[in-house]
Amino acid sequence: MGDVADKIAYFQAITGVEDADLCTEILAAHGWDLELAISTFTSQNDHSTPHYASEPTTSNTLPTITNLPPPETGLVAGGPPALAWKIITLPFSIISGSLGLISGAVGFGVWAAGGVLSYSLRMIGLNSGRNGESSSPLVSVSASAAEAMSFVDSFDRDFGSTRPNFVAEGFMDALQRSRHEFKLLFVYLHSPEHPDTPMFCERTLCNEALVAFINENFVAWGGSIRASEGFKMSNSLKASRFPFCAVVMAATNQRIALLQQVEGPKSPEELLTALQRVLEESAPVLVSARLEAEERRNNIRLREEQDAAYRAALEADQARERQKKEEQERQEREAAEAERKRKEEDEARERAAREAAEREAALAKMREEKLQSLGPEPEKGPDVTQVLVRFPNGERKERRFQCTKTLQSLYDYVDSLGCLEVEKYSLVSNFPRTVYGSEKLALSLKEAGLHPQASLFVELNS
Repeated sequence: MGDVADKIAYFQAITGVEDADLCTEILAAHGWDLELAISTFTSQNDHSTPHYASEPTTSNTLPTITNLPPPETGLVAGGPPALAWKIITLPFSIISGSLGLISGAVGFGVWAAGGVLSYSLRMIGLNSGRNGESSSPLVSVSASAAEAMSFVDSFDRDFGSTRPNFVAEGFMDALQRSRHEFKLLFVYLHSPEHPDTPMFCERTLCNEALVAFINENFVAWGGSIRASEGFKMSNSLKASRFPFCAVVMAATNQRIALLQQVEGPKSPEELLTALQRVLEESAPVLVSARLEAEERRNNIRLREEQDAAYRAALEADQARERQKKEEQERQEREAAEAERKRKEEDEARERAAREAAEREAALAKMREEKLQSLGPEPEKGPDVTQVLVRFPNGERKERRFQCTKTLQSLYDYVDSLGCLEVEKYSLVSNFPRTVYGSEKLALSLKEAGLHPQASLFVELNS
């Protein structure tokens, strides 16, 4: 654990020390090595009176809830020592912790060197597993898991593979596994030197019926008392006789409930009976826990489904709102575009009307000016020319002009009538056909041969 507050809480839960400042000082003196601090502390307090409520030496003891601290950090069943004793022993704890740190550092160096050498040998093929198979690749595992794997390998070598399915992980991990699977945890502490151990393992622990029952109904964890965690468990459970078996389960507040322990050599039938009894007595608790977990899962699933439905409905509402907004924006754009076009058309019409009015006014002014330039129509006489003008629509116009007037006067006369929609035209005579174009406008009527009378028609220029 890397968090200081969690280490202090674990140390208090395991040792029973309520003074947080004292716990802080002890942990600091041991370099915040929780396992070393607890091991040093508990080794000085073995005189404390155990507070188990069950008798540890009989298989007929009824299950009793006993608060056991987590074994990963050094289990102890003793009560808290007096404050004065803690203060007195604190200097010795510091010295012991320092020595422990030095020893641990040396041991870690040896372990690391051995690991590197083993890995190197495996890489060149000189270190292989049993039956000639290659060992598993170098994997970073905790010390407790390494001990559990070593125990399983050793047990298989000595007694075969017909055994409880001991999990290859630390005790607390196995405890959590049993909690998640709603099973009890079967604990076996192995004492290799005990004379009853071989017979118990071969005839009882490896019995097929017992193995099947344990594998079906329990999570099994085993450890050798030669190893660190197995030794701590034997101290915590106050194992006085071997072989030793126990049944525990996870309780609240990081504590463990001890339900049953069986010590000494037992037949398969005796151990099976004890396990069946504790399983039957614990069944309501396990069923209740399973139902509660199932209810929690159902509630979580229901909440997730409700949340998903809510999110889907919300997304649908948002999609409809977006669609509605987009449609509204589209309509507004179309309305704005239509309004723009209408305004442009109105402006164009107004501009066209204004231009037409201006053109009409200009033409009217021009006609008026040209009419004024013609002067009054003269009376008939020898110097007066009678001119007839025919228009393309068949209309005829007549007027008298002084024979000294130029052909421009004829064009001014035609323009002043306002009978033509075009500006470019020519005055033409038929017999002979003569076009009186712009090059002849300065000629007088008499010079142009149009005196005393002339008949002309308007020819539109393309």
